Amino acid sequence: MFYHDKKLQYKVRVDKPDPQFARALQQAIGGVEGEIRVCLQYLFQAWNSRGPVRYRDMLMDTGTEEIAHIEMLATAVALNLEGASSSVIDTIVGNDPIMEKIVGGGDPRHFLSGGLGAMAADANGVPFNGSWVVSSGNIAADMFANVMAEATGRVLATRLYELTDDAGMKDMLSFLIARDTMHQQQWLAVLEELGHGDIRGVLPIPNSFPQSQENQAFNYAFVNTNIDPVEPSVGHNRRWTHGTSLDGRGQFHEVKAQPQGDEPMLAPPIPQGHAQTEQIEQAGQKN
Repeated sequence: MFYHDKKLQYKVRVDKPDPQFARALQQAIGGVEGEIRVCLQYLFQAWNSRGPVRYRDMLMDTGTEEIAHIEMLATAVALNLEGASSSVIDTIVGNDPIMEKIVGGGDPRHFLSGGLGAMAADANGVPFNGSWVVSSGNIAADMFANVMAEATGRVLATRLYELTDDAGMKDMLSFLIARDTMHQQQWLAVLEELGHGDIRGVLPIPNSFPQSQENQAFNYAFVNTNIDPVEPSVGHNRRWTHGTSLDGRGQFHEVKAQPQGDEPMLAPPIPQGHAQTEQIEQAGQKN
C-alpha cells in the first residue's frame, strides 16, 4: 500500500525555462541511468524479497523515495517547458518547417505527445525499457547491481549539473546527487553486513554453490586472449593476475587462451524446419 504527500520531497525551482535542458532531464527520468529504473528495481527486489525483513523494508523505503525523485524531475521538465508555450504557437502559426524550433531545440514530443509535460522516456524520446530492471532473488547480486545503478545515476546527475547555469536546477540536482551518495553507501553497507564486516566476504556470488564443484584450474585464472606476438611482459603489476584472490580462497594466475574443446558439429536440420536441400544433404561436411 502506498500513500502520497502533495508536497515535493525537495524544492524544484526554475529561474529561466529551458526546453533544451528539459530534454536533457528526460535522461534522468526514463534513461538507463534514470530514476524510473532504480525505482522499479528497488521495489521489485523488495516485493520479491525472501530472507531478513530488514532488507525488504530498506528496499521499500528507497524505492518509494525514488518515486518522489521522478516527481521532482517531471516537475522540473514541465517548468522548463513553460517558456516554450508562446514559441510553439508562433511557430505553428508561422508554418515554420523546422520542427525542432517548436520547443526551442528541445524534443517536439514534449509538446506533441506530452502537452508541455514530462514523459516516461529518455533524452532521445525512447520509452523506458523494463528489461533494465534487475531483481535476481540473490541479495548480494542485487546490491552490486544497485551500487552500479546509483553510480551511473550520480554520474548522469553531475553531468546535468554542469550542463545548466540555472540556480534552481543546480540546487535540485545537488540534492539528487547527495541522495545518490547515500544510496551507494547503504547498498555497500548491506554487502559489508552480508560479508560479516568485509564486502569481499560475499564473494563469490552465489556463496551457496559449493566451490568444490568448480573447475579448479580456471576459477581464479585470468585468460589472456591477446595474440600480439610482441606483447610486453605484464610483470607483477596487475592485481587480477597475481596474488591472493579478493575472496581469499584462491590465487590469481594468468593463462594464455587455448582451445579446450573440439570443433562443434551440429546434427542435420530437421525436415520440419525446411532448411535448404543442400544444407540437409551436406550436413557435417568439412567444406
